[in-house]
Amino acid sequence: MASVLNVSAYLFTHLDDPAGLRPVLRERADVAGLKGTILLAEEGINLFLAGDADAVRGFVDALRADHRFAALTTKESWSDDQPFGRMLVKVKREIIRMDHPTIRPEAGRAPAVAPETLRRWLDAGADDDGREVVLLDTRNAFEVDYGAFAGAVDWRIERFTQFPDAAAGAAEDLHGKTVVSYCTGGIRCEKAAIYLREIGVDAYQLDGGILGYFEQVGGAHWNGECFVFDEREALTSGLTPR
Repeated sequence: MASVLNVSAYLFTHLDDPAGLRPVLRERADVAGLKGTILLAEEGINLFLAGDADAVRGFVDALRADHRFAALTTKESWSDDQPFGRMLVKVKREIIRMDHPTIRPEAGRAPAVAPETLRRWLDAGADDDGREVVLLDTRNAFEVDYGAFAGAVDWRIERFTQFPDAAAGAAEDLHGKTVVSYCTGGIRCEKAAIYLREIGVDAYQLDGGILGYFEQVGGAHWNGECFVFDEREALTSGLTPR
């Protein structure tokens, strides 16, 4: 049985001093024997951690004890081996770079669609109001090539900073449709949905991203695997390494 717990999580929450928080979290992670990456910015936290299950969950519980991270939710998967080579804690300008400082999810997120709801819409071929549903992949092209939802729109972007221009150029084609943006764990599609709504698109985000969808409803309407940024490379819809 796989013994290494892998978790991914993010939360848009205002941090006054991310640089001051960095050594605190690094020490906690080192003491717990964890490896992975934690990104901190004024807009929040983004983390990928792996290690002993009790140690990983204990680290997350300690984070949640801080009121700023109380709403943090994790997505779990398992592996036989440690998929990270070291523990990194970095301070960035953004926890996911978009280069649009007016997009601030901590001030209010776009509406989210639960995985169960999305599957129902895809099964029916329309949303609850009978409107066409467009799945919009916000990931980079090489990630999409590992796997994607059937029929999803893919703008073949090479980095997320290209998303706003791509969206602006395609906005007219999306009007009058229910657009669901999705990404690996939810962080990119959260910013993407806010931007889309700002330019007049009726956009929603897939709550929990692809990994949350796999966890809740499995691989329905999904083709291939999901790329992940660690040594496992990609996960199946059963959340196991390829």
